[in-house]
Amino acid sequence: MNDQRPGMFVPALIGGVIAGVLSGIPIIECLCCLWIIGGGMLAAYFLTKESSSVMRAGDGAIVGIFTGIIAAITSFLVSIPLRPWEQKITQQIMEWFSTYYNEMPQGWESFFEEGAFETSMAWTMIGFVISAVIFSALGSLGGIIGISLFAKKNGVQKAEGAGNVSENPSNRQP
Repeated sequence: MNDQRPGMFVPALIGGVIAGVLSGIPIIECLCCLWIIGGGMLAAYFLTKESSSVMRAGDGAIVGIFTGIIAAITSFLVSIPLRPWEQKITQQIMEWFSTYYNEMPQGWESFFEEGAFETSMAWTMIGFVISAVIFSALGSLGGIIGISLFAKKNGVQKAEGAGNVSENPSNRQP
């Protein structure tokens, strides 16, 4: 029996790109944590689907960490061309709030002046690193959840198909 672990890169790439794209699009990015956890679960699903060996929670955590890093990179790249659109949406929301709220802070209009949303490259990179760390933690959580959901089903089916599980429950070893 081949007891090699399957490659983790392809499942992490699939889960990370999907989660990263969804996390980089304005408006739906507010569910960012959910997308990353879901991406980790998706990567764990593909990992267990390819595996002929028993998957453990550590395997899910590792593929989830890779998924989170890939999602952070993808989200960063997707969000770059969408920043002007996101700025426009934020400005419209703030203007909408100002019509319903009589006591807006003095000078809030200057917040939307030219260049108010621009950040330096250093702050952009710090934000990327923080995102990568948070996404890795959430992806790891999703990977662990995914392994706990999918590995038992696949592991039992493969073990039964290989004749490793006895039909008589009294013959099973603890």
